[in-house]
Amino acid sequence: MILSALADYYQRLLDNPASGIAAPGYSRENIGYAIVLAADGSVVAVEDEHDYDGKKRIPKSVSVPASFKRPGNGTNPFFLWDKTSYALGVSASSKRSEQEYAAFKERHLQALSGSDDPGLRALLAFLDRWLPTQFVQHPHFVRHGEAMLDANMVFRLDGDTGYLHQRPAARAAWERLQSQSTDGASGICLISGEYAPLARLHPAIKGVNGAQTTGASIVSFNLDAFTSYGKFQGENAPVSEHAAFSYATALNHLLRRDPHNRQRLQIGDTTVVFWAQANTSVQAEGAEDLIADFLRGGEAEESRMVDGQATQRLQLALKQVQQARPLRELDGTLEDEARIFVLGLAPNAARLSIRFWETQTLAGFARRLADHYHDLALQPPPSKRPPTPYLLALQTAPIYGEHGKAKVEDVSPLLAGELTRAILAGTRYPRSLLGAIIMRLRADGQISPLRVAMCRAVLAREARLDTQQGLSSTKGEPPVSLDTANTDAGYLLGRLFSSLENLQRAALGGQVNATIRDRYYGAASATPASIFPVLLRSAQNHFGKVRKDKAGLAVNLEKEIGQIIDALPTTFPRALRIEEQGRFAIGYYHQTQARFVRNDDKDAAETASEGEYA
Repeated sequence: MILSALADYYQRLLDNPASGIAAPGYSRENIGYAIVLAADGSVVAVEDEHDYDGKKRIPKSVSVPASFKRPGNGTNPFFLWDKTSYALGVSASSKRSEQEYAAFKERHLQALSGSDDPGLRALLAFLDRWLPTQFVQHPHFVRHGEAMLDANMVFRLDGDTGYLHQRPAARAAWERLQSQSTDGASGICLISGEYAPLARLHPAIKGVNGAQTTGASIVSFNLDAFTSYGKFQGENAPVSEHAAFSYATALNHLLRRDPHNRQRLQIGDTTVVFWAQANTSVQAEGAEDLIADFLRGGEAEESRMVDGQATQRLQLALKQVQQARPLRELDGTLEDEARIFVLGLAPNAARLSIRFWETQTLAGFARRLADHYHDLALQPPPSKRPPTPYLLALQTAPIYGEHGKAKVEDVSPLLAGELTRAILAGTRYPRSLLGAIIMRLRADGQISPLRVAMCRAVLAREARLDTQQGLSSTKGEPPVSLDTANTDAGYLLGRLFSSLENLQRAALGGQVNATIRDRYYGAASATPASIFPVLLRSAQNHFGKVRKDKAGLAVNLEKEIGQIIDALPTTFPRALRIEEQGRFAIGYYHQTQARFVRNDDKDAAETASEGEYA
């Protein structure tokens, strides 16, 4: 299914000249330099082909005769382009550059001998006269120095605007070489269903974070233990050479490291790509834009600035789905039946593992996203814009210091992938998510709105799916805003803890160095029986001070705390399960936030800590 969808996507890209996708037999590679040759084979210039993204220097993406996997020990040069160890016989890392250059020279002498094309004749003349020792002496190479080493090279005939491999004679020579190399087994392709030559080795997949820079494999059989029935390498999963080229080219296109590529993003160790299939290219692009709005949130790679238009588009689409109205009514480019594909890849040595694979109609995905944001709902809202999976995963990472920021490398790779899959598939959030959030609340004391929203999301989805599946559930969805009628022990204890903290602030004001939240939140949420009696005894001293300074506030606080205690069981629970600790956090958040919206309660506003919640 994955490879078939990618092969279909390749055909769509091929039909669109603006996509820049490589044609069959070609691949897009990062080219650093172009060697300009005179007709006699002498080097007249070495052109730097790098582009610039701000101050960052990046190689130019060029369509060249297709690359392939090289054997671990042998030498196998590419046609009309290669890295410097093959094209020039010099390298900063290879210990076999002499043998690699000899192989490059031999291959082109065999393939191009007898050609009357001026460009190809110039290359043969260059190979005949070039010595690797000339690299450190030739003025055109010395100008670039060691920066050239191990970069990919192409060739250009002096006076031409295109590269050597783009000349008609070069293309014809490459087609002859390809037809000569088709000497492997043939069979029924698992993707196309056609009888065709089978790929012995599948093209490398490049661009997955953490994988080998030379590329990794999705399909690979390199040990006897992986084979059966006497099949050899790719014959164990018969895919035609054309289909293998199609899916690999499409996937490498999706994985390209281009600042303008919105179809690729990173969540933990998972590299995520997505694409769409629709009746027209406009509808496919519209569907991809909507999914990008959700997965990326309009965020730029570096600035993390949010595109307000993307946010508005996503919110309108979700509202449309919630009202059971077709998306096409909102935007003519959105087709409800457009098929969305989302693929998550993670590195695994020389191979790639499929972290998740989800496919659904655009309307189906939109409904799942609407359910997800329903589960995250809090009042006041936890964020101004719909949070992306990346931002949600970041909430499970530690925060060092009051104004510190979480780091993506501290996010559990497995948890990030499972969270994204649960959102896309509409299934239960990973079991470890709630525990990870609770651990962070207890460890760093940062009870942020988004962390609380994730606690609610886990509990709300569990309750909703239990009801839908006919499973017994004693507790319903946690409330969205303060619910004074809620009798759940965890929720009530969270409210009580917030009220006691407010009482402490009212009594001590700016003199308090560390509130009870700083000192006792973790223990209070896990083992209430050991902490709350201590807090209630301290509260009597705080009440005494508040009565002297603010009698009216003391009455209100005493009433609030008394009502919460009356709703609790006669004894405090010895321990709270992880689910109850989640409800504790929700209750604490609701009770705390309720004080910020009581505009008619001047005293309560005075006791609120400024900037505690965003």
